[in-house]
Parts: sequence; structure tokens; C-alpha cells
Amino acid sequence: MRIAQIAPLHEAVPPKLYGGTERIVSFLTEELVEMGHDVTLFASGDSITKARLESFWPRALRLDPSVKDWIAPHMLMLEEVRRQADQFDILHFHLDYFPFSLFSRQRTPFVTTLHGRLDLPELSAVFDAFEDVPVVSISDSQRTPLPQANFTRTVHHGLPGTLLQPTFAKPEYLAFLGRIAPEKCPDRAIRIARACGIPLKIAAKIDKADTDYFNGVIRPLLAQGGGVELVGEIDDSRKSAFLSGARALLMPIEWPEPFGLVMIEAMACGTPVIACNRGSVPEIIEDGVTGFIVENEEEAVAAVARIGELDRTRIRARFEERFSARRMADDYVGIYESLSAEVPTKLRAVA
Repeated sequence: MRIAQIAPLHEAVPPKLYGGTERIVSFLTEELVEMGHDVTLFASGDSITKARLESFWPRALRLDPSVKDWIAPHMLMLEEVRRQADQFDILHFHLDYFPFSLFSRQRTPFVTTLHGRLDLPELSAVFDAFEDVPVVSISDSQRTPLPQANFTRTVHHGLPGTLLQPTFAKPEYLAFLGRIAPEKCPDRAIRIARACGIPLKIAAKIDKADTDYFNGVIRPLLAQGGGVELVGEIDDSRKSAFLSGARALLMPIEWPEPFGLVMIEAMACGTPVIACNRGSVPEIIEDGVTGFIVENEEEAVAAVARIGELDRTRIRARFEERFSARRMADDYVGIYESLSAEVPTKLRAVA
């Protein structure tokens, strides 16, 4: 098939450091190429891919201090995709609702994967207006706030099998990976680790929007000492060692996590996950097999004491069975074929 993948421009594909959406776009794009499809990736110019790259800004917007209006480059990219649309069998967007209006007025089939939270009140009116636009959820729980949306399928994320692997290091600490933000609750992770008397390593990004939370909540906790180490952002090349050396990954979230890529990254390394029962967690973690699902900090502390019950080899095996990049790509190809087989009978009327 002739497939266009349209990525956000905030990060490169794949991202240099943090960037869950762009990382998944990369894994999917490369797997589709390996499967023999003709793939074009619309992304920032510093992206690396085996597909044909169409770039609309020389580097990731997050790393370009000259950019003041991030919407403008995205609008230029969307217009170019529209101009090239008839060269593709399917257009696959990863840009939330941005393509809905323009691409409902052309004939090439398109689908959008919704990567973020959908429980924001202003989104409901958007999906009321575009209730026929096909979208993909990354977990079943993500769908809950928008029952009117035209969800074609849930496709769980997947990773290349060789990207992250167990190093069989001796697990000595607890790990927190991802982003320092109130909804991710690294403060809870610190309290859990201290209650267990086990060191904690935090490998996480700090967004500008979360600076006040870091300075007001996390920095004072770090100043108390007690075996908590702030590692900072890490890339994929460092994750296998970081996660393999952990007794467990702590994910004490307090928000409806749409997917939680860190969970399957830990599983790829054979590392158990202790996560709060929010959002997608029950879909990803098999309680008592790949980790423990808890309701609060007290249950998390108790779960840490049970880590020895879990088989790290089995955790890796479940990752391979459920969360490979090939399984993810196969799921999407099924969606592409289904949408491409539908001959459009009319275009949305122009308002």
C-alpha cells in the first residue's frame, strides 16, 4: 500500500529523548517499510527513517528556540499533505483533531490515532461535529469520555523486539521513567521507595509547564536525601540498562493514562510494573504476571515486597506475545485495508 504517516513536529521521529507519540510513529513507519509497503513520513527534518521523508521544519520544534508559533509549521505540513493526497491509498495522522475539517473534504481515506487524553470538556463538541471521522484509540479506556466518536479499533502500542532487552543485571533499585508532572506523581514514587527502604532512580523530563511543580514539590523531596537520584532524560540506548537494573518500575499515576509506553518498555526488559489502577493500566498490566495493579501508596509498598513472586523471563515473553511492533503494524494495515475498500460516495458539505 501507499501509506502516508503524518507526525507532530514537536519532536523528531524518532525523538532524541522524550516523545511517546513520535516514538510510536517511528516504530510503525519502520515496520511498515519492512513489510514492503511504500511509506512516506511527514515529519521534522531531523527525523531518521527508511521511508521517504517529507520535512516541514528543519528540526524538532521543542529544540528550536526560534519558534514562537508551533501551529504555523503544522498548517503548512497539512496543506502539503492535502496537495499530495491522491498519491496515497491511506493517510494516517497523529495530530489529534487538526486534520478533521480539511481532510473530510477530499477523497483519499484517512484515519487519526488519538494519542492523548480525551477527558477534556472542550473536546466533546469537536467530536459531535465530526462524528463520522474514523479514529483509532490506543486503549479501550481512552474512549470513555467520547462515546460519540467513530472509533474504528483500539490498537495497543508495540515496540521492536530488539529495541529494549533484559541485561540480566542484578536489580537493586526502584525506577521512575518518563516525565515529572503532577499527573505522573513522582512524589508518590519517592514516598513509596522511602517506605520500602529501597533506592529510587528517576529518569525523567521536566517540561517548562511543570517547572513550578518540580520546584515546589519534587525539589524539596530530593533535598531530604534518602537514596533518591534524579538521572534526567535518557534515550533508548540507556533504557535497557536502567530498567533491567530496577527491581520494579513505579507508575503511581493519578490520571486516565491513555496508554503508558513506559509499561511495555519495562516489560521488554523483564522488569515488573507497579501501577495505580487508572486509565489503560488494567489493559496493559496482567496483575500477578507482569506486575501489580494497586489503588494507593500503601498497596504499592506491599506490592514491592511481592516482586520476588514474578518471573522476569515470563514478563519478557508476555511483552513479545502482546506488544511487538509487528503486531501493531498488522493491526493498522487491517484498518488501512478496510478504509481503502470503502468507496466514498460523497464529500462533507463545505460550510
